[in-house]
Amino acid sequence: MDTLTVGLLVAGVLIVLLLMGMPVAFALGAVSVVFLLWFDGLGSMLVLADTLFGGLDEFALLSIPMFILMGAAIASSRAGGDLYEALERWLYKVPGGLLISNLGACSIFAALSGSSPATCAAIGKMGIPEMKKRGYPDGLACGAIAAGGTLGILIPPSITMIVYGIATEVSIGRLFIAGIIPGLMLTALFMAWSLYYAGKKGFRFKIGDLGYTWRQKFEILPRILPFLLIIALVLWALYGGVATPSEAAGVGALFAIVLVVLIYRMWNPKAWWEILRSATRESVMIMLIIGTSALFSYMMSSLFITQSLAQWIAGLDVSSWVLMLYVNLFLLVAGLFLPPVAVILMTAPTLVPIVVAQGFDPIWFGVMLTINMEIGLITPPVGLNLYVINGIAPDVKLPTILWGALPFMLCMVVGIILLMFFPGIATWLPDALMGIAT
Repeated sequence: MDTLTVGLLVAGVLIVLLLMGMPVAFALGAVSVVFLLWFDGLGSMLVLADTLFGGLDEFALLSIPMFILMGAAIASSRAGGDLYEALERWLYKVPGGLLISNLGACSIFAALSGSSPATCAAIGKMGIPEMKKRGYPDGLACGAIAAGGTLGILIPPSITMIVYGIATEVSIGRLFIAGIIPGLMLTALFMAWSLYYAGKKGFRFKIGDLGYTWRQKFEILPRILPFLLIIALVLWALYGGVATPSEAAGVGALFAIVLVVLIYRMWNPKAWWEILRSATRESVMIMLIIGTSALFSYMMSSLFITQSLAQWIAGLDVSSWVLMLYVNLFLLVAGLFLPPVAVILMTAPTLVPIVVAQGFDPIWFGVMLTINMEIGLITPPVGLNLYVINGIAPDVKLPTILWGALPFMLCMVVGIILLMFFPGIATWLPDALMGIAT
């Protein structure tokens, strides 16, 4: 059986298992074990444990549970509600100000929590009813929150950026800094569309609506500014060379816990037990995917599938930009069926050497890949954010949410196009702050 046929068979079996509902980690592990036994025999099982745990033998991986704990602590507090309320108080007179407030709250809370579902739930529970009360269409109200939640995997600190950095041996600090301007760019594109749509449809502040005094505008700021300071300190520690990603994540998690306790008076042991349990569950899930992905990569390499695929792609008689177009289309399709962490771990080790050989920057490509994964979060059949929004607004049908999110998907596509024409959007800031990578 030739290598191409084996590769197609591996892909086919994996897709079938995933469509059957098998967890990603179990599907990756099962496919790896079966094909290693089939082609390499029982002897291949001798390296099974070493390969699996070798994929987890990386000090930088300690940052993942720390950032998850930081996000879980913040998501369990009233920080999301306060962010939403603060932005609403400052932007209520802007056309579409309520919609823009929700998007701004999503972008900030997504950066704090690093979790798209948590962002959708925290901001959506308050924002969606308020927007519907003011006459915003159901689809637009729900779609905006679903799209805003995706920014958490791009704006630092980002779990997917950490996974990409470990998988490709690229500086996590540079990746974090590289995500700032593209994240702000996407937020601005979302807000620009919202401003245009609101102005066109006439969603404006009315004289009879509730107004806010300057005192009300400023009194809420002390509750949210400390959390924004955490992000600034984490980024400063990383790009300033003060701490490793794991150390910065640990300190960030500690500060977040202290602030949640002091600001929101969260003393209840049961609440903290739930926070620790949810953070542990999510961390173990991601770690298991990372470990089985290492086993899957070993299987692909052992059967020469990875090498053959790389040679085939490199041998395509197309320009580098056409090749990048193919890569983006492939990532978009992969993101429809798999969560971001799984896509990165399965594809980045193969794609990045090819991309670099074509003269593209791996940091820039990491940002491009992440935006592709954002689109997958609001696109069926996986579309995790769509289902979260549907869960907190069950009266709004899933197709309605999807159509409401469509303009924001197009904004992400525009963002990808801008990055392709102007790669400095992603690379300028890390080069300016950390020096040009050699």
